[in-house]
Amino acid sequence: MIEVKNLVKKYGNHLAVDHLDFQIKPGMVYGFLGPNGAGKSTTMNIMTGCMGATQGEVLINGYDSGKIHVCNEPVFFGQTKTNQYIGYLPEHPPLYMDMTVREYLDFAAELKGIRKSQRREAVDEAEKMVKVQDVEHRLIRNLSKGYRQRVGLAQAILGFPDMIILDEPSVGLDPKQIIEMRDLIRKLAENHTVILSSHILTEIREVCDYILIISKGKLVASDTPENLELLRNGASSLELEVKAAPETARAILSTIDDIDAMEMHSENENLTRVKLETKNGADIREAIFYAFAEEKCPLLEMKTAKASLEDIFMELTQKEESNDAGNL
Repeated sequence: MIEVKNLVKKYGNHLAVDHLDFQIKPGMVYGFLGPNGAGKSTTMNIMTGCMGATQGEVLINGYDSGKIHVCNEPVFFGQTKTNQYIGYLPEHPPLYMDMTVREYLDFAAELKGIRKSQRREAVDEAEKMVKVQDVEHRLIRNLSKGYRQRVGLAQAILGFPDMIILDEPSVGLDPKQIIEMRDLIRKLAENHTVILSSHILTEIREVCDYILIISKGKLVASDTPENLELLRNGASSLELEVKAAPETARAILSTIDDIDAMEMHSENENLTRVKLETKNGADIREAIFYAFAEEKCPLLEMKTAKASLEDIFMELTQKEESNDAGNL
């Protein structure tokens, strides 16, 4: 559905998007995850045709989202064949404050080319889905930030395009509204491809089938949430609580193969907590159990501690920052 090829965007000497390559397939929820300033919004603006790229191209169902090849002139959002496939909610929705909600959505439906005979039904359906029917006759300027965000989302889903792109859709929402937004994204995903950006890890983890992590304009990882959590050098962690002094626990564990790293913290002279990293994801739980049992040393607790999405995110983005610093 979307193919991004060697995408580059520069602002003067600042490289905001650094040679991005990825593909978006239909029928899934994709998440752009990255710290503030990573290039997520810039990438989305280029994908929708709202901004031109310095280099590279974005193909939407085979069409170039940024230009017509015949004349090689930039064509902005609302003017190309790609826009019939796209609904877009920018981070700051472009709302007209002196319009009522209904007036604005009618206007947006007209801009989107929805037939006049179908506009009323299309607007009704969008309002119902994002729950703004009760405020449709109020001026947008008098709405709360959360309701303004909903109106922007209603504009994005008008006509229910094949692909819906949401830039920080939960910004400004209270916890209840955030939960409602996640439910709505899941509902939209039943019949649409959804792309959303966020720097909130829980939001991405909750709703996305596939995650693209961007740092300093570069794509540093892309996979399912489950596979990303297994990324960290193929390692897995074990946490132990042992009724023994640290030196005793260390001596017992030294007899076990496939331990890559070991951290110990002593609660008191007879209680030690241990965190282990194993080589290549090796499962050494049985070996640990028998080793401590043989020494008649009580093993009070043993649990796996898989790398979380937070761990992966911090490791990859900090690594990218370290690489950049090393190149200065």
